[in-house]
Amino acid sequence: MFATHPAAVVVPIVNAREELLLLESPRRPGWWEPVNGAVEAGETLIEAALREVSEEAGPGLQVRPLGVVHASTFAYDALVTHVVSVIFVMAYEAGEVVPGDDMRGSRVRWAGLAEVESEEMRLVPPLDQRWLRQRTIDLYRLWRPAPDVALQQPLSDTGWNKYEDAR
Repeated sequence: MFATHPAAVVVPIVNAREELLLLESPRRPGWWEPVNGAVEAGETLIEAALREVSEEAGPGLQVRPLGVVHASTFAYDALVTHVVSVIFVMAYEAGEVVPGDDMRGSRVRWAGLAEVESEEMRLVPPLDQRWLRQRTIDLYRLWRPAPDVALQQPLSDTGWNKYEDAR
């Protein structure tokens, strides 16, 4: 269930071969999903996304957040009819994928778009939507900078965060 507010993150991780990291769903064997989970109390969306990567794909996995692919709402169940879901694309940088507690025993695979289509892989929503998978790869191509291009620092590191003084 949700700690404080109905919000979730979905985190497609893309490697240099433009393949998506997929874990077999422990609740639905034979179905594949990206890293995902609920936002916990006191977390920002990006903190939740990075925590879920560590918990589900392993603490040694190194990823780089690139940006938001899509945001939407969905009905979780009869009691929670509106959940905000934010999809972050992240670049795989290094490290071994080791499924954590939530995904213990899950098979792991990297799959390109053509492979997903040709094998008719069963994907858990929202990556079951072809347009969303394509958009993820398109944005990965656009946002993955060359190694000599500096990434923007988090606002709290730049001294600009106007909300920091209000705490």
